[in-house]
Amino acid sequence: MRFEPRFSKSGAPRARNLRLVGAMCALVASAALVTGCGEDSGKASSEATSKAAKSVPKEAPTESPTGSASLTQDQQERKALLATTKVTYDKAATTAVGKVSGGKLTDLDLDGVDDGDDDTDDDDASASPSGSPSPSGSAGTPQWVAEVAEKDGTVHHVRIDAVSGKVISSAPDSDQDAEDKKETADWLSRVKQTPEQAAKTATDKKKGTVTSIGLDDNDNKALVWSVDVVTDDWNKTDFDIDAVKGNITREHVDRD
Repeated sequence: MRFEPRFSKSGAPRARNLRLVGAMCALVASAALVTGCGEDSGKASSEATSKAAKSVPKEAPTESPTGSASLTQDQQERKALLATTKVTYDKAATTAVGKVSGGKLTDLDLDGVDDGDDDTDDDDASASPSGSPSPSGSAGTPQWVAEVAEKDGTVHHVRIDAVSGKVISSAPDSDQDAEDKKETADWLSRVKQTPEQAAKTATDKKKGTVTSIGLDDNDNKALVWSVDVVTDDWNKTDFDIDAVKGNITREHVDRD
């Protein structure tokens, strides 16, 4: 016995049409739902991708120059010192030369970069020309230490606060003898390149901050301006610039 309903010939086509229409409506509704979900999903996916792209750097260097964990001790010290230094080398040079009538700069160092050595006596560093303690010469303040020579070769030591730009102390070199003065005067008579020109030559070759510049002679007894430049990776590059011709004779990167 069959339990399936029988349909008359006259009713079968109508039922079949109703089922077809119902199926088509369901199909349209389903397609609309899928499309809506696809749009929402695509929008959400696009927003997520955009946020992710913003959070990821364009380049992923193996070692970040600004990350403290990846810097050597010397690099960290350079970074910390330059972060507090407000007076640039050229402004310090102008201030130092202004303290010595007719003087010319022969040496300028940002005290604290690497070894922090200089030729200035401790007594000169902690006292003003009158011998009284300087109010701005605190131990934690970065300082520019300059040597400015008169025409006869007499050298004066000048300390400048690298934050305020004020002169901390200025005094002649008490240890300089006649031979030293003669040599300094001879060097100054032969120099053709100014310290500013030498510094520009160095920074044109490698962008960075000048932390030291000094007149010296090399192994060949040629006069050179020795210029130190700290680059944005906190390495220090030492340049020798011919003090007569102005060309670079030596370049060395200190990566410690």
